[in-house]
Amino acid sequence: MPLTTLTSARLTLRPPQRVDAEAIFTGYATDPAVARFVVWTPHQSIAETEAFLAHFLEHGAEDDNYPWVITRTADAVLLGAVHLRVEPPRAELGFNLAREHWGRGYGTEVVQTVMAFGFGHAGVHRVQAVCHVDNAASARVLEKAGMRREGRLHRYMLFPNLGTEPQDVYLYAATTPTVI
Repeated sequence: MPLTTLTSARLTLRPPQRVDAEAIFTGYATDPAVARFVVWTPHQSIAETEAFLAHFLEHGAEDDNYPWVITRTADAVLLGAVHLRVEPPRAELGFNLAREHWGRGYGTEVVQTVMAFGFGHAGVHRVQAVCHVDNAASARVLEKAGMRREGRLHRYMLFPNLGTEPQDVYLYAATTPTVI
């Protein structure tokens, strides 16, 4: 399926473009607080962000992967990124937001929008996400978006900003679309 643009009340989720590198680099990719609970380390140079974006774009070209940058519709400011990987009967999402945009409901709005898109795929009956057990803010976003915590996955994922040992995560999922 070709990449598409999604909209919500305040946000536009659009396919990333190479010209987004500077906004990503200065907006969140260098911030250790944003990178704490993700699988990449803070970027040290714009070239690193450009390479990361090229990888993001390459995976977006595959039929089962959907990367978006999150922009505020009112002024087109880039707020973060979200990704959905579709593997029927499920789809898995992940997201990040620039720190200055935390606590404003954007995360919940993004997750609900992407969940609705995921449930629109033939054969998708479950949208899920994982978050580090210490990432209370993301856990709350997933819950507010309509996902339920299903359990704890022990030593499940490496978070390079937290060390070299696999870390525990919570598994969240929704099995019915949330009305937005």
